[in-house]
Amino acid sequence: MKIAIPLTNNTLSEHFGHCEEFAIYELSEDSTAILSETRQTPPPHEPGVFPAWLKSLGVNHIVAGGMGRRALDLFEENGITVVAGETGLAPDSIIKALQANSLGTDKPSCNHKHGDEHNCA
Repeated sequence: MKIAIPLTNNTLSEHFGHCEEFAIYELSEDSTAILSETRQTPPPHEPGVFPAWLKSLGVNHIVAGGMGRRALDLFEENGITVVAGETGLAPDSIIKALQANSLGTDKPSCNHKHGDEHNCA
């Protein structure tokens, strides 16, 4: 399992499209051991870029604080499972919650304020 966590100030970003970097964790098949952790600077954000980029890195799960319906669809089209996480948590806390099966299984939603021209994708 390879998990991407979008970070701002080393905590889960409120909105993945505005993150500074991604923490990428590879977990053992039973999710009990961390096999590797890297940090990746994402390409410039445009709709559809992050899902394809993360897929090219072998990511199959993303933990997100917020994202819109279009982004959810794009991740699913790229074979990446989206899981909601609590913004402000450090990545190691998120991984521990995932390993303990205590991370939310809900889909994240777009919860920040923006103009009508922004579609959260």
